[in-house]
Amino acid sequence: MNTFDSLSPALQEQIREKGISETEIQSQLERFRKGFPTLNVIRPATIGDGIIRVPDQDHPYLLERYRQAQKEGRTMKFVPASGAASRMFKTLQSMLNSREKLSKEYFEQHPEDEEVQFTKQFLDEIASFAFYDDLNAVLEKKGTNVFQVIEEGSYKTLLSAVLDEDGLALGTLPKALIPFHAYPGHARTPMEEHIVEAIEHTKPENGDVRIHFTISPEHEEAFYKKLEQVRSRYENESTRLLVETSFQKPETDTIAATPDNEPFLDENGQPVFRPGGHGALLANLEELKGDLVYIKNIDNIVPDRLKKTTYYYKKLIGGYLLALQDRIFHFLKELDSGNNQPIILNEITEFIESTFHTKLPESAGSTPEKHAQWLFDRLNCPLRVCIMVKNEEEPGGGPFFVQEKEGSPSLQIVEDAQINHDDPVQKKVFQSSTHFNPTDLVCSLRDFRGKPFNLKQFRNPDTGFISVKSYEGKELKALELPGLWNGSMAYWNSVFVEAPANTFNPVKTVNDLLRDEHRNE
Repeated sequence: MNTFDSLSPALQEQIREKGISETEIQSQLERFRKGFPTLNVIRPATIGDGIIRVPDQDHPYLLERYRQAQKEGRTMKFVPASGAASRMFKTLQSMLNSREKLSKEYFEQHPEDEEVQFTKQFLDEIASFAFYDDLNAVLEKKGTNVFQVIEEGSYKTLLSAVLDEDGLALGTLPKALIPFHAYPGHARTPMEEHIVEAIEHTKPENGDVRIHFTISPEHEEAFYKKLEQVRSRYENESTRLLVETSFQKPETDTIAATPDNEPFLDENGQPVFRPGGHGALLANLEELKGDLVYIKNIDNIVPDRLKKTTYYYKKLIGGYLLALQDRIFHFLKELDSGNNQPIILNEITEFIESTFHTKLPESAGSTPEKHAQWLFDRLNCPLRVCIMVKNEEEPGGGPFFVQEKEGSPSLQIVEDAQINHDDPVQKKVFQSSTHFNPTDLVCSLRDFRGKPFNLKQFRNPDTGFISVKSYEGKELKALELPGLWNGSMAYWNSVFVEAPANTFNPVKTVNDLLRDEHRNE
């Protein structure tokens, strides 16, 4: 009897109503029991060995190559933006919920408390935040103002005005709608900053700028309300915004499990499902049927005064991808026509080995026909060019050479959770990484015939991971699908290009907005 058949008929029916197949549920429950294999990292990718530093003399050609594609309307932007901003305000929310910490006396008596230090910095520099004017307006309606409540030590009043529903409600908004940067007369949200970026580096000759945000259903109304409020700032006679949104697919949710690896049930006996992580967005990306698609996290943006470098490298990696695509499509057309002469097979083999760091298996080279087929299959897959920046101790994954099962190494983006840290060798290799993945990339999603790829065919299902969460005070195990830019793209052709560190400016906590990079002076 399989895992699904062992469940009660009532539970089976509840799962079917979710739209997830029996086979998928069985596979997920087996994953909880068996776990995921860790990756075997051989060495970190470095400059000249897996990471490219594009020579200056190549920049003009690559930029012009991209300009032509942009002009033709081949490019668009995809921004994962479904996350709430609750993590940004986690410390402030914790302080607001505390009965003893929000007082001048406690601040003075416990200066070493990390939450106190964080909150004090927030209060001391409150006027520097882009939402300051809105916050002051909320308090003025209550007969006070920001500096008065701080002077009086009414920290609870101020944090409540920042986080709660009867104030700015920043603790419940999506990160896309939090005011990040101050400009004369208005503040910009990350949604707006991404629109500004998209206009600059993707607007075609006809002026239709296509940008796609993934959002949560509960934020849809607020998202479109804000978009319509600000649309006139960015549209004109030569620029039209084609803003699209989508939700994470319900069928990509994963079933939660108990510590004993049985389906986790809520108080009503219903199975609990959880979003499958950002890897679930592979389905959304595929549905775009886009040609050249840029992907970038919602919180990695800067004000206009610092965008010049970002624009430059966006266009540079776009040109680099197109130059690679030109050669790949040429080779695929040769192979598709039946050309398996040694001179072309050797040329393509050398290209694959030098560009994608993958060697031809001995078995694939036994006959010209097998050789040609291996080359065709290896080239005929999605292509991505990913920005890498120098590792400055930011949390997240990085570029590594990974030992694959068939014996050939591959270039991958590897997350901390995919490593066996009990193995001292693996731990040392992972910690020796020189570069970091800022999730800033451009992808080619169509084959040499112009047909969109089935992206699910190119993911590695063994690269998810299991985490421990809490549900109504009870511990559960959650299953994360292969990450969008690591396991979900494991069998893509990948190239890593170094960019300056100042192209990566994430906002993980509200106080990150106090960094120089986010002050629009």
